[in-house]
Amino acid sequence: MNRYELLTILPATLQDEEKEATIAKYVKMIEDGKGTITVVNKWGIKKFAYPINYKSEGYYVLLEFEAPAELPNKIDALMRIDESIVRSLCIKK
Repeated sequence: MNRYELLTILPATLQDEEKEATIAKYVKMIEDGKGTITVVNKWGIKKFAYPINYKSEGYYVLLEFEAPAELPNKIDALMRIDESIVRSLCIKK
């Protein structure tokens, strides 16, 4: 099991229920993939340094977890096609 950090940016225009549902979807995916969540840190809405998809701010969420080596690639692939994710970055700690 490796330790990872996943920083995700959601659109600031999403309703609170939609933000929670999106976060819960990826937390469940990590847990179903035999991973364990250690930290869910919701940073809130922050301004971007430059516009991304014509938006100037987003809702930041940091997930720290332990998981098998193949799980981050699966999560990354799904986040790339998920319209409720502006940007995401997963790194090995």
